[in-house]
Amino acid sequence: MTSAALSRRDWSPFTRYRRSLWLLTTRDLKVRYSTSFLGYFWSILDPLVMSGIYWFVFTQVFQKTVGHEPYIVFLLSALLPWMWFTGAISDCTRAFTREAKLIRSTTIPRTIWVARLVLSKGIEFVASIPVIIVFAIFTTAELHWEAVYAVLAIVLQAILTLGIGLMVAPLVVFFRDLERAVKLVLRFLFYASPIIYGLDDLADIGLSFWGSFNPLAGIFTLYRAAFFPQQLDWFAVAVSAGMSLVALGIGVAVFQRTIRTVLKEI
Repeated sequence: MTSAALSRRDWSPFTRYRRSLWLLTTRDLKVRYSTSFLGYFWSILDPLVMSGIYWFVFTQVFQKTVGHEPYIVFLLSALLPWMWFTGAISDCTRAFTREAKLIRSTTIPRTIWVARLVLSKGIEFVASIPVIIVFAIFTTAELHWEAVYAVLAIVLQAILTLGIGLMVAPLVVFFRDLERAVKLVLRFLFYASPIIYGLDDLADIGLSFWGSFNPLAGIFTLYRAAFFPQQLDWFAVAVSAGMSLVALGIGVAVFQRTIRTVLKEI
């Protein structure tokens, strides 16, 4: 292969996009933790505290039979990916308003400003996986071969989060109250998603079928299948896959129709 061909490949649109995305993502992570004494541990401290609270309330105070044992592993296997989702969506509400001058002064594809938030939070999530492993070892939770489905879960969650982020980021520029509305929706979605409970727990009140139409439900069953294979629900996974692709399609369409006006507004 000639040097000219190599040069064209190195500077292809995809390569430039990938390099720009990675540069901005690593920049975000460095800025976020450079002035922090605990650094990486802040990314896992919040879910650990929340897990400890819910574990204490459900197993020690009320002694409810929700989820599966060991409950702390059951809880973390959905709570950690939830932190990725809610963190990325929350950051997307400020994707264009927080760095307006930099966005206007660069010519890189504008979708990068949303994709970098999804990727940076995704990296934090992957970095938090050892927390589950530590608790699994401590509680002697059995690891099953279904753990390979976590890769599919990560892909589906990235698609879903990116799609929603592409919708939210530009619309917040026009409707500033949407930022607060998103926070309220995320708070409701936390309790409406099978995080502190499983899809099978909804069967007791006749809501298992309808709960499967939560786009996060099927994704969480894929994560939990590593330690709780009985949680895997392929119907819910199929719904999550379909809704994730629809969300991405709508997100791209909304973003493309609004981005020019967004750049004028900021």
